[in-house]
Amino acid sequence: MLKLYGYWRSSAAYRVRIALNLKGLAYEQVPVHLVKDGGQQHGADYRALNPQQLLPLLVDEENGGVRIAQSLAILEYLEEIFPVPALLPADPAERAHVRALALHIACDLHPLNNLRVLQYLSAELGASDEAKNAWYQHWVALGLAAVEEGLAPFDGRLSLGARPGYLEACLIPQLYNARRFNCDLAAYPRILALAARCEPLQAFQQAAPEAQPDAQ
Repeated sequence: MLKLYGYWRSSAAYRVRIALNLKGLAYEQVPVHLVKDGGQQHGADYRALNPQQLLPLLVDEENGGVRIAQSLAILEYLEEIFPVPALLPADPAERAHVRALALHIACDLHPLNNLRVLQYLSAELGASDEAKNAWYQHWVALGLAAVEEGLAPFDGRLSLGARPGYLEACLIPQLYNARRFNCDLAAYPRILALAARCEPLQAFQQAAPEAQPDAQ
């Protein structure tokens, strides 16, 4: 049994839910509230499981209870342990391109807009909500502009041709966050076209934040 520790609105956990669904894998969800009790990810019980105190965390109980933190490490693990259906293209160059775009989203764009960064801007630096939103929208605009250009080689296809995979699992949650913070998305027609093909699919609908058992 796979056990996923996550939070309904965590975009990193959202990525993993999409990947699990695309692979057709059953998993148990364990909610960890990022705000209640000062952030349950900082509690002793969860910290003992994941010293990073971040979400998500995947526990593979059928593989000796191995614990994997970091969403992209989890996606790589799933790809290696459950290779069919694949999340990554077979061609090495295309696979590297997909990974590069996913890493840009997960490592360059998302961390600057993560909850703990926004909380620090408010609590420690005294940023107003207006300033915090401007920060968010600035980094989203830079990040999505690069992704928009990076999608050009796909020429309207999904990352696996007619099928979504690793890249879409990373991009759709970031787009969800951009909409939540009222970012202007008009400059990203490739991203919006890709999302229009993915979001109606069952794997994405079941992974959506509002569909999670801990959604509030």
